[in-house]
Amino acid sequence: MLGAIIGDIAGSRFEWHNIKLKEFELFTLDCRPTDDSVMTLAVAKAFLSCNKDYSDLADQTVICMQELGHRYPNAGYGGRFIQWLGLECPKPRKNLRFMQRFSPTRPKPYGSFGNGSAMCVSPCAYAATTLDEALHFAETTAAVTHNHPEGIRGAKSVAGAIFLALHSADKEQIKKFIEENYYQLNFTLDEIRPAYTFDVSCQGSVPQAIEAFLESTGFEDAIRSAISIGGDSDTIAAVTGSIAEAYYGIPVGLRTQALSYLDEIQIDILSRFEEKYEAIQLKRQELRS
Repeated sequence: MLGAIIGDIAGSRFEWHNIKLKEFELFTLDCRPTDDSVMTLAVAKAFLSCNKDYSDLADQTVICMQELGHRYPNAGYGGRFIQWLGLECPKPRKNLRFMQRFSPTRPKPYGSFGNGSAMCVSPCAYAATTLDEALHFAETTAAVTHNHPEGIRGAKSVAGAIFLALHSADKEQIKKFIEENYYQLNFTLDEIRPAYTFDVSCQGSVPQAIEAFLESTGFEDAIRSAISIGGDSDTIAAVTGSIAEAYYGIPVGLRTQALSYLDEIQIDILSRFEEKYEAIQLKRQELRS
């Protein structure tokens, strides 16, 4: 899960000022956690707040997304998601109406196929005990907003890749899983880099993020590769980072640097999630050590 946050932070300064190179300073004072990090933590918190059988996962996802969305209102959310969160209030004096929108009452999904469904899905793979469960969790958390088939597909493809990476699959197996079920990865980063432009759809950014992982030689190289193609840099790097973490693990130095960008509330959610799913964390470390 931290891999997604690292990718988001590193890519944040390039979202509107793309760089088509892999050589750049990874963390600077211009970097920050964006909506990708906030919503990843919201999904993690939903798992921490769920019933043991996860029967209320969808409801908890809505509650936690709204809670953290209101705590971090300037994280860079898209327009429709701002409305879904209840952050946009045309007449601020009508406080009752505002509070009703920010309530346990479940807002409706809005048919999005944006990559927001994939950027925050990584906790689903860590909480799952089977691949099918990871895919189910991914669809459940995505569908509260991104209930378009492409939005669901993006979330499930990433959760599946992360789960397989966590459980010893090699890159060929992960690629086969993606191509047989979700996307054709019939391109290289070098081929698409010159012409690739900003695209926030799942179908226009998730395959590219997965390919960045597949071509990588390590965790940091995966992040740099994702950012180097341009486009929606923070989200592409978040998706790539979430898979790369599961496959390679995260170097201690990068973890320390990334945590310095998070506040106490964010670190608390991350720490509690990692503690709850410690068995998977330990297995990952053992497999990749």
